[in-house]
Amino acid sequence: MMKKIKTICIIDDDPIFRFGTMKMLETVQISLNFLVYKNGKDAFDQLLPKLESNTNLPDVIFLDLNMPVMDGWQFLDELDKIPLANNIPIYIVSSSVDSRDINKAKSYEKVNKYIVKPFSLAKVQELMEELKNRS
Repeated sequence: MMKKIKTICIIDDDPIFRFGTMKMLETVQISLNFLVYKNGKDAFDQLLPKLESNTNLPDVIFLDLNMPVMDGWQFLDELDKIPLANNIPIYIVSSSVDSRDINKAKSYEKVNKYIVKPFSLAKVQELMEELKNRS
């Protein structure tokens, strides 16, 4: 059965990336809700009540690694402390092609994929198909 993707969380400090990604996602699928945060701390503080009550959770999180205040790694470490967070697939989206980052990302159980920026429309379409086909 195909899963309906309704809410996408984007955690990235780059406003151009956030805007472009939302536009591309809307091209692939209309009527999406976005939860958009510019750093891991804002995201974590806003997502925590949703996780604790298990309501209005995003269907996927696109997470940048290099951000001010709380970076992607720190966000993942905080999320690891919350059992319900394991149900949300996380895609790391980074401009880093460093194999250490890629390998570190793979060490997190909840990280589904490591994607190197920039996104293309074809990549976004592929990701949405992949997400819909997850059970």
